Amino acid sequence: MPVSYSTFERLKDRGVAAYRKGEYAAATSYLTEAAECMVELAESAETAELRRQREEIAAELIDLAKDCKRYESAPPGKRPRLRVKDDEDNEGKDASEWIAKDRPDIGFDDIAGLEDIKQEIRLKMIYPFSHPELAQRYGISVGGGLLLYGPPGTGKTMMAKAIAHEIEATFFVISPAQILSKWVGEAEQNIRKLFAAAKEEAKSVIFIDEIEALVPKRKSDSSTVMARVVPQILQEIEGFDRKGDRALLFVGATNKPWMLDEAVMRPGRFDTRVYVGLPDAPARFKLLEIHLGKRPVGEDVELGALCDHLEGYSGADIKAVCQQAAQAAFMDAMGGNDGRTISQQDLLTIITANKPSVRPADLVRFERFMETGA
Repeated sequence: MPVSYSTFERLKDRGVAAYRKGEYAAATSYLTEAAECMVELAESAETAELRRQREEIAAELIDLAKDCKRYESAPPGKRPRLRVKDDEDNEGKDASEWIAKDRPDIGFDDIAGLEDIKQEIRLKMIYPFSHPELAQRYGISVGGGLLLYGPPGTGKTMMAKAIAHEIEATFFVISPAQILSKWVGEAEQNIRKLFAAAKEEAKSVIFIDEIEALVPKRKSDSSTVMARVVPQILQEIEGFDRKGDRALLFVGATNKPWMLDEAVMRPGRFDTRVYVGLPDAPARFKLLEIHLGKRPVGEDVELGALCDHLEGYSGADIKAVCQQAAQAAFMDAMGGNDGRTISQQDLLTIITANKPSVRPADLVRFERFMETGA
């Protein structure tokens, strides 16, 4: 019978409790069993990122169990320092140790295409920031939640940075692994610290990639950590004072929106959901201009014709095509042909050898989500 996350947490909690009571033999046993459960859970993880996170937790639990075993016979002065954090330690830890903030220099002009999406974001997110008096007059809330979803490599992270740049906001980049914790209560405290740090800024954007790893659908056998984390995030989003002198935009990005907990999709939470799809012909043309613009390109290169061959390719795919074509020309130049430029044939050869990374079936899945929300 497959192990449940609740079984893992019960064993882990007993191990931590035994350690704090000085019952090191029991702590070793419980923590070892918890690590074995987490290894099994990692094998059944739905995403590579979730599998990696669970493997890291299992490894740390094994190290902790080894420390507990050494603790049994070690004199007080030789006892190893264990990584179990209590509430006071968590509250006192400086959030700047793990919360990274930035001021992006990427704007909407640096993103190829997606004009409809940019305009939607301007109307719902940027204009209320830049015209607060009008927003207040018409009862438009400032900030809130924004979900960017779509296939991999379509520019969701760049879009989040551009939003922060357009509204001159501090940009917080956080990964689910930085927030989630194996110790009881720490994940919720990390979320509180994150939002507290955002409240210190006049305008802030919190960006979390692969947000489905942080707020996945809750099931009867899912982690009790998730059961606490999801409400904590929703409480922080809804409790942020949007009418005061601080403005917050919470941006999540995902390639699998159907894996998100339904509660985060309700009004007042992720108020705006934006599909970031594959680039259209004008966007593909601009992407080629961006990625070939500073490279030596032959007169035979026709960007318009290349756009036709690149239909169905993501922005990341097009960038890779340009890089590989440049590498082929560079290798010839290294061999003595230093006048070599990137030719149309170079690009066509690379396109033929590299199929689109996004499958048609993936696009159908996104279309179904847009229609049904599931």
